[in-house]
Amino acid sequence: MWFDQQSYNIRCEWGAGGVAALAGTVDVLVVVDVLSFSTCVDVATRHHAIVYPYPLKDESAAAFAQRIHGVLAGPRGSGSFSLSPASMTQASAGMRIVLPSLNGATLSRLTGSTPTLSGCFRNAGAVARCAGTFGPRVGVIPAGEQWPDGTLRPSLEDWLGAGAILSHLDGLFSPEASGARAAFEAHRGDLVAALKQCVSGRELIEQGWESDVLIAGELDVSATAPILRDGAYRAA
Repeated sequence: MWFDQQSYNIRCEWGAGGVAALAGTVDVLVVVDVLSFSTCVDVATRHHAIVYPYPLKDESAAAFAQRIHGVLAGPRGSGSFSLSPASMTQASAGMRIVLPSLNGATLSRLTGSTPTLSGCFRNAGAVARCAGTFGPRVGVIPAGEQWPDGTLRPSLEDWLGAGAILSHLDGLFSPEASGARAAFEAHRGDLVAALKQCVSGRELIEQGWESDVLIAGELDVSATAPILRDGAYRAA
């Protein structure tokens, strides 16, 4: 089909529809949710914690965390783990963290048998290098956000995050992948400013979470490539 971009080995497509189109047609998928799931996963796995993506935070999430003897991430400011990347600096080796997220976690649960990595600005190079070990066909999935009616809202931060990873890859790029890479290169020198000014960044800053935006905007500071194995992200 046209939508799997099969004429190209480096591909990029948005959200759950992108996962459905590319899974099974590429050697590896990279889920990009910069603010903040993928950034949290990077920080936690860098501390050798294990992160279980979970689509919703409800009673089933609490039951799942109890079943695996893990810790359920709560809301920002709860004093425990949350979708705040800063909270993940307290993670320790072997700790099991259940991290609910409507975007990055949900997509991570949709990739099926296709090897899956979680990528962001912080680990863009490391994730790209790891992706290349699976084969030449790489699919990068900017997660995006959701409008109130549940439809996809493409987000600047995930488009640029996808582009950051793509900038480290070589191969025949689809126009979509080339566009994401070009957008990243255009903002490479002012990533933090772009994150602060985009809708998602402004929302977090106005809620008092500017530090999370700053952590998310750090480029290639991590050598960790989180890979999804047995339902959880671990450092590759």
